[in-house]
Amino acid sequence: MTQLRAAARERFGWAELRPEQAIAMRALMAGRDALVVAPTGGGKSAIYQVPATLLDGPTVVISPLLALQTDQIAGLVDRDDAALTAARLSSAESAAAQRSAIEGLHSGHVEYMFVTPEQLADPERLAAIRDARPSLVAVDEAHCISAWGYDFRPDYLQLGRAIRELGHPPVVALTATASPPVREDIVARLGLRDPEVVIAGLDRPNVFLEAVQCVDDGQRWQRLLGRLRESPPPGIVYVPTRRAAEELAAWLTDAGLDATAYHGGMPARERNRRHEAFLADEVPIMVATSAFGMGIDKANIRWVNHVSLPDSPDSYMQEIGRAGRDGEPSQALLLFRTEDTGLRKFFTGGVPDANELTRLAEALRAGPLSRKELREKTGLGPRKLGERLALLEEVGAAVAGQGGRWRTPSYPPDPPEAAEAAVAQAERRRTVERSRLDMMRNLAETTACRGQALLAYFGEYLEQRCGHCDNCLSGVARDVETSGDEGPYPVHSRVTHSEWGNGTVLRYEGEQMTVLFDDVGYKTLSVPIVEEQGLLT
Repeated sequence: MTQLRAAARERFGWAELRPEQAIAMRALMAGRDALVVAPTGGGKSAIYQVPATLLDGPTVVISPLLALQTDQIAGLVDRDDAALTAARLSSAESAAAQRSAIEGLHSGHVEYMFVTPEQLADPERLAAIRDARPSLVAVDEAHCISAWGYDFRPDYLQLGRAIRELGHPPVVALTATASPPVREDIVARLGLRDPEVVIAGLDRPNVFLEAVQCVDDGQRWQRLLGRLRESPPPGIVYVPTRRAAEELAAWLTDAGLDATAYHGGMPARERNRRHEAFLADEVPIMVATSAFGMGIDKANIRWVNHVSLPDSPDSYMQEIGRAGRDGEPSQALLLFRTEDTGLRKFFTGGVPDANELTRLAEALRAGPLSRKELREKTGLGPRKLGERLALLEEVGAAVAGQGGRWRTPSYPPDPPEAAEAAVAQAERRRTVERSRLDMMRNLAETTACRGQALLAYFGEYLEQRCGHCDNCLSGVARDVETSGDEGPYPVHSRVTHSEWGNGTVLRYEGEQMTVLFDDVGYKTLSVPIVEEQGLLT
């Protein structure tokens, strides 16, 4: 710890390390893996940056967004320290720039190598990084690897194999939001070995939480307009669809407010232009889908408003976490209707086609095959192929081998049987996704302390009411059981239901209790009925 504190002070100018930073850094220095859940602006990058200066070998930083990487590299360059050299391997660099980055890595000149997950799918690129003998791997936005997470990305699924091929140096997985099933998925998919799990304080006292149920869209838009006119910029309004982003931005502009739309359907150049304009305080109101999020390193966002229910508390937590990173008072307003749940359930989509899974399972029998070869054999696109491979891998019908080539294990199930098991797994996942939406609706409608309710979802407990939500301010928030054993089962205890299987008690609110079941997700149960009928053991 003395070395870590000295490096933090001398190389980065940080007089102190936060307790969660110190715990994770110490684990990495001891050769252990770590999983860190900390709020946006919580200093997660420091957890790999400081140990990297003390370990013998380069650090590989895996991150999904080029804008995020650019900001992190610029932050290192601004330190004006010759030991803090950084380079990047991505589709944005020319072939010459990529060769130069690899040469710098092998010569020892590059300390931090930033890569996108796609780069590690290239066997030659992965081998070149392995030859540099990295001493540390940092996986940023680690929730993207979890199909239970709110921003699942198939490209992340290969990272467990890539880490193994790199020799599995110490790995730190970093994320701003991860509920218990997401944390378990991160550990399993990355192959983390006895990781140090650090959950920093997720409560944000400077962000005021508020939710208003609207009777119709007319009331919703008028409430939003009134709030925007009295709120200092800049801020973000989150909407559920691309069309809604365009239409609401136009409506606000017609109402005399300077609003800009952002969504994933725009050309990349235009998205980048609008992103940079927002960072430069040239856009006071950004109306956006969830595509506008990761990579926003902006401290002075004063408010984040939602005009529809987010798909889960995970998404909500991540998005409101972009407000008030400077520690100044900020607001998070949710304007919702009961009908929002229908739209969100539509977005959870269906289950994969069993015939597609059967064809893929049959193709794997001729393996090992690269992803390109599998696409040619099955006709599946890159994203769909990644999702289907992940499902078959989970049910024991696919194995990723050397060089990113896929095959069947020694005793695989028959292709139709594998497809059936994979469809069942996908249905289970959809059930959990819909249960998370139910939890988001409960959070919106609760009359209890919103801070306590939100953090309980993530397995963190506030002993006292948060004091920075509308229910606390109005006095309607009542005390709820979050950490003791006053209910029939202690909070965080394991219970079993005859139909839903094993689960974990998360919280009590009045005569209701919330349980996270391993196989079916979140359920809200009546405590008197549970006790009367003996539903849980």
